[in-house]
Amino acid sequence: MLTTPLTRTLTEYIRRMPKVELHVHMEGATQPETLLKLAQRHAITLPGDTVEGIRQWYTFRDFPHFVDIYINICECMQSVDDIEQLAREFLAGQAAQNIRHTEATYTPYTHYRIAGISFEDQLAALNRARAWAEAEFGITAGWITDISREVSPETGMMVAEWAISSKDNGVLALGLGGDEVNNPPSRFAAAFQLAYDAGLPCVLHAGETGGPDSIWGALQVGYPVRIGHGVRCYEDPALVDELRRLQIPLEVSPTSNVCIGVFASLEEHPLPRMIADGLYVTVNSDDPPMFNTTLTDEYLRIADVFGFGADDLERLVLNALRVALLPEATKVRMEAEFVDEFAQLRSELF
Repeated sequence: MLTTPLTRTLTEYIRRMPKVELHVHMEGATQPETLLKLAQRHAITLPGDTVEGIRQWYTFRDFPHFVDIYINICECMQSVDDIEQLAREFLAGQAAQNIRHTEATYTPYTHYRIAGISFEDQLAALNRARAWAEAEFGITAGWITDISREVSPETGMMVAEWAISSKDNGVLALGLGGDEVNNPPSRFAAAFQLAYDAGLPCVLHAGETGGPDSIWGALQVGYPVRIGHGVRCYEDPALVDELRRLQIPLEVSPTSNVCIGVFASLEEHPLPRMIADGLYVTVNSDDPPMFNTTLTDEYLRIADVFGFGADDLERLVLNALRVALLPEATKVRMEAEFVDEFAQLRSELF
């Protein structure tokens, strides 16, 4: 929760401003209400049997606890109807925050392994939800098909093939997630080479639970158009120079970084330094209910702690829009719309 109230005007501005989110895990964004419905549907026992009980269980303790929650969520997704329901409720939550475009990370192999649901059936369910959200709310979304670092390189290749087969059907990129420790990107170099050769963008997590070596590895073998996190780059000044030179967009999730223990507090987060040093920064929520946050809350918190004003926040929103995996003409149109809306909000509120 926020401890220092912002001005009412800036708070309202942040809540209403148009946004783009590039780093959010669909499974990790499952709200307690949704999870409880899925668990009851399949007679699955969870550590809590009420919404409040699930919310308390969600409260972050450590990384193993986080993984346990994530696996429990996946075990409750037993059918294509479950996947579509989760995706619809997730996208409705994005729309409620005026998030106009979302690029959500999704880990299909987990559901193939647990519930035996084919990738084609999973994607069809996701795309039904995507079409519904566009018709219902006027928002867009796409999927970053994720390889979990814990799987074998052979499984990584299979996920890459799945993603490539659907690059014109809702899949925007091939991702890499999971625990970075002892799981370097080089294990999946062949999968990312395959995606790159097929013209599918790659987006790799690096520099969160792993240090600079993980980020260097992503740059060397992953052909990344963006890097998820990247916040530990300051442990290697040469890496900071390289990220600035390349202008690789970094998907920064401040509250997540603090909860995971990368930084002791939000006040110690290097976000302002990253911006001042000319790194390309976007702001995201990662696994929002597990970290007691939303994308809106992320903007509220950084405005509060770092004293960011409307100009700073608008730049961060436009940073995300400009590196979204959308057609250039779409991004140009959306940027013009966003700028107009920013101006209208300013005229109403300031």
